[in-house]
Parts: sequence; C-alpha cells; structure tokens
Amino acid sequence: MAVFAVALCIVAAGVALMADGSEPGAGGTVAAGRQSAVAVVKGGDDWPMFRGERRLLGISRGTLPDRMTTLWKFRTGGQIESSPVVDGGLVFVGSGDGNVYAIDLRSGSKVWSYKTGGAVEAAPCVVEGVVFVGSSDEFLYAIDAKTGALKWKYKTEGNILGAANWARAPGGKGTWVLVGSYDNKLHCVDSASGKAVWTYDTENFVNGAPAVGGGKVVFGGCDAMIHVVALADGKMVKQIDTGSYIAASAALLEGKAYVGNLDNEFICADISSGEILWRYTEGDGAYFSSPAVGETKVVVGGRDNRVHCIIRSDGKGVWVFKTVDEVDSSPVICGDKVVVGAEDGRLYMISLADGKGVWSYEIGQPVTSSPAVVDGMIVVGSDDGYIYAFGGAGED
Repeated sequence: MAVFAVALCIVAAGVALMADGSEPGAGGTVAAGRQSAVAVVKGGDDWPMFRGERRLLGISRGTLPDRMTTLWKFRTGGQIESSPVVDGGLVFVGSGDGNVYAIDLRSGSKVWSYKTGGAVEAAPCVVEGVVFVGSSDEFLYAIDAKTGALKWKYKTEGNILGAANWARAPGGKGTWVLVGSYDNKLHCVDSASGKAVWTYDTENFVNGAPAVGGGKVVFGGCDAMIHVVALADGKMVKQIDTGSYIAASAALLEGKAYVGNLDNEFICADISSGEILWRYTEGDGAYFSSPAVGETKVVVGGRDNRVHCIIRSDGKGVWVFKTVDEVDSSPVICGDKVVVGAEDGRLYMISLADGKGVWSYEIGQPVTSSPAVVDGMIVVGSDDGYIYAFGGAGED
C-alpha cells in the first residue's frame, strides 16, 4: 500500500506582502454573507481548476516573457502543497493550516478564508461561483466564491488530497462534482445539494484528480490501474493495468490517457481498447507530477530530479532538464515555455523547444505546488507557507 504524507495543521492568519515586504491591503476573514471591500480585477483568462481545464492538460493560453518579477506574496500558517487556481480575478488555494484562501489576483490582498478540519493539500475547483475543495479531514467542501460562506460539505471515509473535477449531468440537468478519496472510491456529488449521485470502488487510495471528457471519467489509482468510468452511472468501462501505483493525475486527450507511475514509467494508454500504446522508461524516478500535454509534446516532472519532454505520438524522449531535487510539481506549457517548481526550492521557466533554462526564481523551500499560469502571470505555492505571484519583466 502506498503511503503519502499529510501536512500538519498549523493555525495562523494570512498576510499579503508586496515584493518590498509591505502589506497592500487589510487582512481578516470576510464574514459569511458579506463581500470584501477589496477590489477584484478580472483577468484575461482563468485557471479555475487543477491543470486549467477538465481534461487536465496543463496548457495555458497566451505567452510569458523571458523574465518575470515578483508582484506579491501572501503568507499562510502552513506549508502549501495545494495548487492555486484563478477565477474571476481571485486566487483560491489551500494550506497546511487547514484554511482555504481567496486572494485578490492583482493586489495579493486577502478576500476571505474558510477553516476546514484538516490540512488542505487538494487544489480547489471553481464552478458556477462555488469553490469545491477536499481536505484531509475527509470532507469535500462547497464554498461561495465571493463570500467564503459554506454551502455544504460531503463526507467520505478517507483523506481527500487530489483536486475535484466537474461535469454537466446527463441531459444538462445540474452539475456534478467528481473527487477521489483515500477511502478507495471516486465520488460523484450533486453540486447543488451535496448529495452522492454515485460512487465507484477501487482497490486502493485515489490520490490524483479525475479527468473528464467524452462522457467518461479517467483517473489513476494506487491499485496501479487507469480507471475508465461512465460519467452517467459510475459503471466501469475499462481498467488498464500499468504495473505500479499511480499517485499522479492522468491527462486525457483524443481518447488517450497520459500518466506516470511509481515504477519509473510514463505511459500513454488508449482508453477504448485498453491497450498501452507506449511506455517511456528513460526516467530514473517515480512520477508524482501530472503531465502537460500539448499538440506534439508531453512534459512531466520526475523524482529523478528531471523534467522530461516526450514526443506525444511515440513516447520518444526529446530533452530532459536537470534540477537539484525531485520534481513533484506539475508543469504548465504556456506558448513556447514550460513553468514548473521543484523540491530544490526553485520555480523554473524552460524552453519548450530545446529544454534550456530561461529563468528561475529561488524561493528556498520545496515547491511541490503546481503553478497556475493566467493572463501573463504565474501563481504558485511553496512549503514556506507563501503563495507567490510573478508577472511582467524586470529585475528581482
């Protein structure tokens, strides 16, 4: 059985700091039913869930300059393994202090926070003005995105460490939220009522997020299987044995699932036939990172202290980028660049074409959080308890 670490719960108030250390806005939790006085600026594009969209492809529109500068950083009371998301000009992220935070994207000011009963490692998912996020206290929470007021919470029987996804109910009657749990199940929950629609049983923990597309839900499990499930009723369509635990989230594109396992293999599988089309075995470490899948290339981090770029059609290696420590952060492709964090305490920007380093920023503590890249900005968390926002060009 695979065992994954859960962050300790440390309670503290959140404070936003500008690059020079000043506080740009008032802190404090927004009371339920009352909106923050902090101005919210709408970004050009949103990144409302883990990997940006429901297939979990990790692709951001637009471009990034060759050099970034620190815009702000926001302090929480615990390490941040949760990956931030951006919707409606707000950043949403969980922390090891047990809180879910809403932060103004432009100013770095706190808008609200909501306290759960455990560390929040999962990335939030924002749908129709509601933040859906799991906690290590075994609950899935539905929180109003504007006010931070609780709408409902749904109990599972295990930690929820992976992000939720969503889908329209068959016939368009409502919205469903999908999330995996350490109770060995994938849960489908009605977004309005917080009641279970269906559950799907596996043989081990579900650590990653499910991908959704074509009427199917696809996810890897710690039972070594890629599970393909019918969205309509939660029935098994296919199980594909990869040979080892899967801790990462699978990306889904054109009927193919892309995911790495703990046996140092990165795999492309056909979800209709159940056939494994190729295995990339040039890596020398397990994969906890989820891939970014572009038109011709797949990029993924490994525990061999490398970022790997692979040809999507045949699984051949293109380049590797060496870091000083493991890469559990999931990379994002934005135009001609790749953005990813590493446990060596750095955020990296890499050329997609040749794997050369373009820019990096030394945070100093591990970056297992995966970046959100939106509207020319990068937002990412770190084990030092801060959320960082970068943008534009200039000197750090």
